[in-house]
Amino acid sequence: MAVVAGALMDPKYRAALSGPDSGQAWFADEQVRVHAKLNRVWPRRLGTTPTGMARALSAHSSSSGVRYRWRLFRGRRDRLSDVRHAVEGDWPVAMLIGRFIPRHWVLIVDTTSHQWQCYEPSSGEVRSVDVAAVRRSRLSGLGYPRPFAFVLPRASTRSATS
Repeated sequence: MAVVAGALMDPKYRAALSGPDSGQAWFADEQVRVHAKLNRVWPRRLGTTPTGMARALSAHSSSSGVRYRWRLFRGRRDRLSDVRHAVEGDWPVAMLIGRFIPRHWVLIVDTTSHQWQCYEPSSGEVRSVDVAAVRRSRLSGLGYPRPFAFVLPRASTRSATS
């Protein structure tokens, strides 16, 4: 998921994905390389920590002067306006989801007033998620029902495409 986020934010990195040496093997190798770089002591089977994911996204956004940070999901009272503003500004937002424990990252890549488009890396598909379902911890189509955390750019009015 961090590889896809990097490709969305960084034209040079994106070019590597579509270059002559790219392909499924390159993508798989790049995922292993990124995970190893981010999680030196954290076991791969436990995925990437929120801090690690923030570092991964910042590695591709910092050239635009934007750093990523993580925050916990605040439950039903979470307005999610910071998530919406980031995605509206063309910045992808990572969402850590799970059932009882955090287990899986998805990437929010587009938004309307009531729907988010989420890249789900296990399937490689972009799936629609109702924002109200996020607030109620009743996600469907992403494998797990509950959000735990978000990794998003620090408050910024800059667009990823500017």
